[in-house]
Amino acid sequence: MGDAPGPSGPAAPLLIACALGIEQLALRSGRGKAGDAPGQVTVLRTGMGPKAAETAVAHALGQDRALGAAVIASGFCAGLAPGMHPGDLVVADETREAGDSTICTGAGLLAEALARTVPGRTVHTGPLTGSGHVVRGHERAELRATGAIAVDMESAATLRTALRTGVRPVAAVRVVVDAPEHELVRIGTVRGGISAFRVLRAVMPAFYEWHRSLLLPRR
Repeated sequence: MGDAPGPSGPAAPLLIACALGIEQLALRSGRGKAGDAPGQVTVLRTGMGPKAAETAVAHALGQDRALGAAVIASGFCAGLAPGMHPGDLVVADETREAGDSTICTGAGLLAEALARTVPGRTVHTGPLTGSGHVVRGHERAELRATGAIAVDMESAATLRTALRTGVRPVAAVRVVVDAPEHELVRIGTVRGGISAFRVLRAVMPAFYEWHRSLLLPRR
């Protein structure tokens, strides 16, 4: 699938989908620091897993007020690349699941906006793959061998469902909470989780910048 055209008009809505309550808390608490957003912004908690994401996003985008909404899948993820650290940012240029892929809209612009918004944090851009369960040990290396740089359970299902309900811009931005050298089962997990939470709380201005760019006339 190619890049979707941006929604038209100043009131074009933005739907940000995340799985967990703590992710929703981070995104909502960062919302007040982001200034005026273009159009209506909804932070939707979908619940964990691809099926929950599919159901929640389909329902949300079926509402009249969400017609034409741009969609960002966000929250935490597991990094796959060596050298990744908790608090690093992942911007998907595509999401993958079961052999299918969804191309994201404006990934480069979004990565640049995040680098400005969260200075000092590494921003990785590449394929984000989906999984139906938490990835451990050898599975991480197997997924890395496919070219993916990170994995989560909901992003691919979120974007696939969003495009199934209509042509719209879609993106996925995740914050690394678990990485090859920093697995969740190891000491220091709490500190890494706090770092990831703080980064996720800071990303909203970049989301708004990406969203504004969609409203500009195409040349």
